[in-house]
Amino acid sequence: MHRERVEEEGVFILLHNVDVPFEKATFWARLLLGCRDPLWGAKTGVLRTRVGYGGGKAPNPTYKKIQDHTEITQVDFDPKIVSYEELLDMFWKNHDPTFKTKTQYCSLILYHSPEQKSLAEKTRDEFKKTSKDEVLTRIEPFETFYDAEGYHQKYHLQEHASLLPTLGFQKDDERLKTSHLASKINAYLVGMSTVEQFDTEVTSLGLDEETTKYIREYNVQNQGRGMTC
Repeated sequence: MHRERVEEEGVFILLHNVDVPFEKATFWARLLLGCRDPLWGAKTGVLRTRVGYGGGKAPNPTYKKIQDHTEITQVDFDPKIVSYEELLDMFWKNHDPTFKTKTQYCSLILYHSPEQKSLAEKTRDEFKKTSKDEVLTRIEPFETFYDAEGYHQKYHLQEHASLLPTLGFQKDDERLKTSHLASKINAYLVGMSTVEQFDTEVTSLGLDEETTKYIREYNVQNQGRGMTC
């Protein structure tokens, strides 16, 4: 399925899959209450998001036994629409990389290419110039992504239990990790996109009028509240 909404015999098809070339980016996240996932999901050009664990060496981490790993979000993005530098800018502006904490919550960038490594280090060095405190962000090569448990995936969307079947999901659905629709709506519900952005993008997602109205009301209601992690 391509970026445009598909209509068959008057029925709009939900846009779960976007079939365009993409790149991956992986950053620190806080899984508790789904704090970071909506930030990335709201960005135009981001196709999919999923949350999990990485950056450590111990096998098979879980939320209750994360061991030496960090909570992370992986982002699939269309580089023709949003650049890796733009995503890095969001990363630096939306958390405190000088805050000392345990490995589970530490500031982390896992790069997927030499180009990403170079850009991450460049932006870190620029941040250091204006920071009064030591920048603690780790920049390391991506190795393995371990999916977080189902209840962490698209946390805010899953809070709207009555909405899930309308969108073709069940609770803790595996497809929440791969659906473009899920990433966007998870962000819309908590007001992470502007109302103008919502009105522009929602027409491509294949939603019916009643569902669109429901999501828009929450988007308007939560504008400007931000997210505390």
